[in-house]
Amino acid sequence: MKKLILVSSSLFSTAVLAAMPVNQPVGSSFTLSSAPNQRALATALANPAAPFLMVNQEDDDNFRFGILGPLSIGIEMGDVSDLSDRAEKIEDIIDNSTTGTAAADETRVEAILADIGDSAYVKTSASLQVPLMPVIYKTDNNGAFVLDASISTVAKANVVSSDVSVDPGTNELDTDASFNAKTAVDLAIGLGYSQSMWENSHGMLVGGIKATMHNISMGHALVSLNDDDTDAGDAISDAIDDKAVESTGFGIDLGAVWVSNYYQLGVTFANVNEPEFDGVSLDTTCITKSCTAASSLVTAGKVTSGGKYVMEMQTTIDAAFSTRGKQVTLGMSYDTNAVKDAVGDEYQWAAASLSYYGDSHFLPGIRIGYRQNMAGTELSYASLGLTMFKRLNIDLAVALDTVEDEDGDELPRGGYFSIGYDTAF
Repeated sequence: MKKLILVSSSLFSTAVLAAMPVNQPVGSSFTLSSAPNQRALATALANPAAPFLMVNQEDDDNFRFGILGPLSIGIEMGDVSDLSDRAEKIEDIIDNSTTGTAAADETRVEAILADIGDSAYVKTSASLQVPLMPVIYKTDNNGAFVLDASISTVAKANVVSSDVSVDPGTNELDTDASFNAKTAVDLAIGLGYSQSMWENSHGMLVGGIKATMHNISMGHALVSLNDDDTDAGDAISDAIDDKAVESTGFGIDLGAVWVSNYYQLGVTFANVNEPEFDGVSLDTTCITKSCTAASSLVTAGKVTSGGKYVMEMQTTIDAAFSTRGKQVTLGMSYDTNAVKDAVGDEYQWAAASLSYYGDSHFLPGIRIGYRQNMAGTELSYASLGLTMFKRLNIDLAVALDTVEDEDGDELPRGGYFSIGYDTAF
């Protein structure tokens, strides 16, 4: 069980490896919400109708495109502050267990491991747009095509347990407690079309559709904390490189935006066809302690083995109120249902932002935002972003919940950073 003491440092070290899931927005849209903002190209990726709004043909320009990025990285962690203390407490219980106290000791250890399993995790994510992506071309006939390509990855490590027993003769702990790691890498290429569908003196209705090919590589490693013959780092590396399962599917998104001079209303239906991707099967048949633990945990429903990852349909509604030239905008968006990402975590974002984008190349644009996951961890984030020279976008967000590190210092439970350079509106 001494391996459990090493898990706390392993979880914290995972944080600096920041290895963005499709369920988190990228670039300045993390601050701005999912409401399309003509001044922020990253917001063209949420609603399929948004690309139509991103090109200003009054300037005789039919194109708008990204140049570099955005590159986005994120981290989220549970309560890993006193993991080492809890591990040492388990060791003390085992060392002092007697035949008369074995049953009570077993209950105490189960409670500690259950708490660790619920709270001790670290999740890292990253996303990068392919250079020049997205590319938007607006025709002279009121239609806009968009081509987008990106690669994103997410990794989550935690401790899971379902069964604990103490041998009253040897006073040794027997448990299936294991270090569990899941990864997913998504290469996505999307093609969309949007156009004006109806217009009157009050505004314009824009509709859009987008098809995205996802090539997803899934990895899964599980190492028993009682398995001294298997190195957790090597097992995770093998799961990502040699034992990963790769599959391809297509997601269809639909969207619409009603645009007026001072406000807009939008709705998005993402993954209406709910594409499926192959999951990873854990080895439960070999004779190692990790295989035995995997079999126990799968049977108990604590971990999944094989099966399919389904990109569930999610509906998002958005609204924005702005000045006529869109220099100042109040944007809001809300996911009406929760969906799971590739490593099994639920997301349902509610977001609001206030932004200013001037017409000067020298005065920076500025935006502030707040978002909360209404499902899963229910973490909330405060964010700040700057746009310099009308093209360079930098965004930073921190979780409002905190956790203590191993030295007792308080850290935000999550963080997000993004930088990108794209063409201006």
